This record gives sequence, C-alpha cells and structure tokens, in this order.
Amino acid sequence: MTTTRVTLCFAVGLALVTTVACREPEPSNTIRVSGHVEATEVQVAPDVGGRLLELRLAEGDRVAVGDLVGRLDTRDVDLQITRARAEREAADAQLRLLQAGARPEEIRQAEAQRDAVEAEVAGAAAQLQAAVLDLERFEALLKANAGSQKQRDDAKARLDTLRERQRGARERVRVAREALARVVAPARPEEVGAARTRIGVVTAQLAQLEKSVDDAVVKSPSAGIVTQDLVEAGEIVAPRTPLVVVTDLDRAWANAFVPEPAVPRIKLGQAASVHTDAGQMLQGTVTFVSSRAEFTPRNVQTAEERSRLVYRIKVSVDNSAGILKQGMPVDVTMVLP
Repeated sequence: MTTTRVTLCFAVGLALVTTVACREPEPSNTIRVSGHVEATEVQVAPDVGGRLLELRLAEGDRVAVGDLVGRLDTRDVDLQITRARAEREAADAQLRLLQAGARPEEIRQAEAQRDAVEAEVAGAAAQLQAAVLDLERFEALLKANAGSQKQRDDAKARLDTLRERQRGARERVRVAREALARVVAPARPEEVGAARTRIGVVTAQLAQLEKSVDDAVVKSPSAGIVTQDLVEAGEIVAPRTPLVVVTDLDRAWANAFVPEPAVPRIKLGQAASVHTDAGQMLQGTVTFVSSRAEFTPRNVQTAEERSRLVYRIKVSVDNSAGILKQGMPVDVTMVLP
C-alpha cells in the first residue's frame, strides 16, 4: 500500500514537471491591457437658424470634407439683402452729390439774386443822397424864411425812411452773398465723412446678410461616417443646432489602461497591437501617455497599493477597413523594452 502511494505521487509529479516543461513560457516584457475604442465626433451645425429645406445625409453615409449636409430657407434674408443694397445705393448717391457740389444753374441763380440786392442798395444810396440834399435845401430855405416847416419835416421823414430801407438792403446783400458762398463752396469734410460712414455701415450689414445666406448651405467640416441624424427636413432649427454627427472612424484609437509599474517603460511612438473579441488585430502606435493616474486610492503607501494605479494610454491605428467601432472593447498588447 505504501509502495503504490509513492509510485502514484512520483507519477503525478513527473506529469506536472513534463507539463510545465512543455508549456512555452510567456515573455516577461509583454503586457496585455484592456480598453475601448474612441473616435473623433463632429456635430455639424449651421451658424444661422431657419427651416431646414433638405437633409442630404442619412445614418451610415460616408462624407468627405465639404460635402453638402443640408440647406436652410433664406427667403427672408434675401429680402433684407435687397433692401440693404438699395440703402447702399442711396448712401452712395448722397456722397457723390456732396462731392460734386452745386449745379451751374444754382450758382447763376445765387449770383443773380446777389446782384439784384446790390443794385437795390446802390439805388437806395442814390435816393438817400438826394434826400440829404433836399433836407439841407429845405433847412436853408427855412432859415431864410423862404420855406415852410412842413417841407423841412417831410424831407427829414423821407430821409429817415430811406436810411432804414438802406440798412435793410445791406442786410439782404449780406444774406445773398453768404448764400452764394454756400452754393459755390465744396462740401465740408464732416459731411463727406458722415456720408462715407453711412456707406460703410450699410456695406457691413449687407456683408453680414450675405454671410447668413452662405451659412444656410451647411457643409461637412470633416470626413467620416454619419453616425446620427438629429433633425428631419422641414423642421425649424435654431442657430448652431446640430444636424448630424460625423464620426471619423478611419483614424480611431484605443484608450487602454496600463498598471503603474509598466508606465515608465512605455514610450511615445512605441508599437502596439489592438485585438478585438472577434480575433481581429490591428497594428498601432502609442500616441499619448497620461501623466495622471486614474482610480487612484486616497492614501498610497505600500507597493501593493501602488500597483493598483492605472494610466491611460492612446494607441492610434489605421481603421480604414472599418474593423473598429466606437465604444468597442479591445485589448492592447505591447512588448516593453
């Protein structure tokens, strides 16, 4: 009984030794960690709002940069553009009118009015001189008792009336000369500047409206696959409301989590392999190593606790074949130096 037990134990031990000897040992510098797939998502949204007339893309469609996504209604903006263009033309015409100055017939009319008033002043001056002589004569006759007091007073009243009329004529001459000077003078710099500013304001408004028309044609800013349709044709969307989500799966990457002891041995540009649960494998490159631990315990003191720290790394791959999908769980293997 004892001999049989020893023989059986020896056989089992020999089998274990043989099994261990036949199994190929895994290299100690190979690490396998888990993670998931991520890709760049772009929410395509217009800068303006309005009714969505058409949506060109559906979920699963592949798009390139600049492909048409949708088109918004721009009829209200078109009417505003028409009005702004008319206002700019009016402002431009006002500026040209200021720069051109008065018309020749306006200048001739102002000169004729000035000449007429000056002639009136000259006639009033002659009448005034005659009235002064009449008054002097009647005063001389009155002193010589050859004239009456009434004649002298009438001459004095006539002289006062002519003097008052002359003052009025001189004021009219001043006004006529100033009017002529305003007609022939060029526009003031302030007036020209105000007209040009008005043109600039309307031009800026017109440019903003025309940009709104361009923004109503929504194009894809990136290449990828449409993974979500967020609106339907006919809906009224607000400005910057996403229409579709475009995901760039061709340049997907795997976010994997590496234990803390292996982090110092991982370098940027290091080769890595991404494995799916279906057994597919893609070659990639480490393009990011986080400098901050995740799921870090509050107090880390022992070596065992420090081994629980994980750091996120990013392994970029060429996924043009469409093997990896966003959110897919994967494993990443690397040969550490």
